[in-house]
Amino acid sequence: MRTALRSHVGKVRQVNEDQAWSGLLGDGLTAAIVADGMGGHRAGDVASGLAVDSLVASLQAWKPDEPNADKTELLREWIRKANEVVFETASLNEQYHNMGTTVVLALIEGNNGWIGHIGDSRAYRFRDGSLSQLTDDHTLVNELTKSGQLSPEEAAHHPRRNVLTRALGTDRDVEVDVQAIDWRSGDRLILCSDGLSGLVEQQKLLEALEERNANLETQAEKLISLALDAGGDDNVTVVLVADDGADGATGGVTA
Repeated sequence: MRTALRSHVGKVRQVNEDQAWSGLLGDGLTAAIVADGMGGHRAGDVASGLAVDSLVASLQAWKPDEPNADKTELLREWIRKANEVVFETASLNEQYHNMGTTVVLALIEGNNGWIGHIGDSRAYRFRDGSLSQLTDDHTLVNELTKSGQLSPEEAAHHPRRNVLTRALGTDRDVEVDVQAIDWRSGDRLILCSDGLSGLVEQQKLLEALEERNANLETQAEKLISLALDAGGDDNVTVVLVADDGADGATGGVTA
């Protein structure tokens, strides 16, 4: 398994409020996280940083010696713990009032994977020349689209398309969406903030991933470039996870 992580502040923002991490946990487990913070006076990057730090601590403290452990419940527990950390920090510090963050967390083990998320940071799976969106955005516009009040075309340009209906850290309790997925050799997983998915059409994402002879790092750079070429009006972060039969991973936290 290999991972590649790239992040860019974009062409408009002064601070990168995205945070991400990827790495190998041992015993064949690979994990990846993307969080996109929100809040004024640098509170967004505080929220995303706290969330990623909490999730990484949970991942690294977990001992995968229980093969029958329910991974969906583990992801839900870890994300709820991160929610508590962000919420309590905001409650105790006036300058961080109402800060929050999106989060998407992926865990891959053998032929299985698990995705947990809150907000509109996304997970996609590239398989056999097709790209599928795995997560469902927790946004007002997505709710209006699902109810038939907006068409997909109207949603793409709606002035409130970035309004979240659910975020990590803004409330004491939060609902977490968790799902199990199957995983095959040759698959690629893409986690990203809306700085990518909100600016770049899915077909262009697919074309970037289909480029022959491009390594994982090159593909991650290409995806960042697509967002910047599309205007770059938000921070943009992407983590790629690939099962190409090779060992090794690169990872880290973006700031």
